[in-house]
Amino acid sequence: MGPRIGIIAGSGEFPFFLLAEAQKMGYSCLVAGIKQEAETDLRNKVDIFEWVDVGDILGLVSFFKKNGVKEAVFAGKVDPRKIFAEEKLNEDSRRLLAQSKDRGPTAVLKTIIDFMAKEGIQIMDPTSFIASSFCQEGVLTKTKPSPDTEEDIEFGLRIAKNIADLDIGQTVIVKNKAVVAMEGMEGTDEAIRRGGRLAGEGTVVVKVSRSFQDPRVDLPAVGLNTVKSLIEARSRVLCIEAQSIPFFQKEEAISLADAQRISIVAKKR
Repeated sequence: MGPRIGIIAGSGEFPFFLLAEAQKMGYSCLVAGIKQEAETDLRNKVDIFEWVDVGDILGLVSFFKKNGVKEAVFAGKVDPRKIFAEEKLNEDSRRLLAQSKDRGPTAVLKTIIDFMAKEGIQIMDPTSFIASSFCQEGVLTKTKPSPDTEEDIEFGLRIAKNIADLDIGQTVIVKNKAVVAMEGMEGTDEAIRRGGRLAGEGTVVVKVSRSFQDPRVDLPAVGLNTVKSLIEARSRVLCIEAQSIPFFQKEEAISLADAQRISIVAKKR
């Protein structure tokens, strides 16, 4: 049995990918699944699994301590709007989050990370487990962006980086060099769909990391569900920041994008 690591699992493909890679590397993995976020299938992938309420931070710490976990990693999305649902937070969690400088995702997660470190559980950088999911610069699909959409990509990259660094969101939807929608607390997929409702067919979606991204905190990612949202919104292009945004279920997602004549591009900013 290798070294133990705890995985705090939210929604999406990220927890499955990280778990598989950590197991290949010889780690013994325990999973704390966030209720109403993590997929139930995760329970079948590990020997030790426990559901944890999103507002029960002490319960999460207790689960890891009980099982001898001293290192853990966040994987997957948790709807940040839940931090405003006070009824979902127990009294201990409310007191802890009151110490956060604001209620933005970055500040909240850093407060939790600092608290867990004081309790003897270090939150790890997940990038060493998911290195193969990062993309080199280039066009990933057979479908290439048009000259017009290349201009939208460059415009969107600049705007997206600015809003990411303000901790507003990390995705922007543009069309004809106009900002149609910006990601807020609803998350990337809903922002993409909202952009489609507002501007119709042909939007360009750009997703970036922050200039000083702490990979332990809210690491942005895309995957198969992102492409499905592009199809629903009738978007034309997805651009992700090269070597900064993990791309899960890449082959399946790219194949689906090509079938729908959607371009996927990785660019450095």
